[in-house]
Amino acid sequence: MRKRRWPHAASALLGEFGPWGRKRRFFEPGEVRLAILSLLEDGAKHGYELMKELQSRSGGIYRASAGAVYPTLQSLLAQELIARRSERGRKVYSLTEAGKRKLEEDREAVRRIWRRARSWQEWGELSGPGTAEIVGPLREVVRAALRASCQGRNLGAARKALERAQAELERLSRR
Repeated sequence: MRKRRWPHAASALLGEFGPWGRKRRFFEPGEVRLAILSLLEDGAKHGYELMKELQSRSGGIYRASAGAVYPTLQSLLAQELIARRSERGRKVYSLTEAGKRKLEEDREAVRRIWRRARSWQEWGELSGPGTAEIVGPLREVVRAALRASCQGRNLGAARKALERAQAELERLSRR
């Protein structure tokens, strides 16, 4: 049996990013460096602080590894976009003027990164031990709803069924 891909409409329904979206990677090529630069815009940080902040901003879904962060920091140092100093035995990184200019050049890309992070954070807050139990039935409900909408039959009835299901699930979440 061939695995079917979700239609584009499902991405609109569930969000483009996050565990069930079309784009499952948190960072696209070149974005880790922009994210680090933007975090340093808030003030100097050491590598571990950067890793924890990246994890925090994604709701814990993205866990930055030393293998991703430290080579990126070395690259940013070589490009003179950041500076490094020693503080109480730790290497602390800060933004240089060239780094600030780079951030200004790529401001829209930085906004997209943190918009995606908020989306992942929302999914992270909704993910718990019971989440795995409902993903399969949820997928089937989405497929059935998309089939009804693609065929154009009973759209009103399908919409009402989804609204009833949503109301019931909201009621259950408030208990």
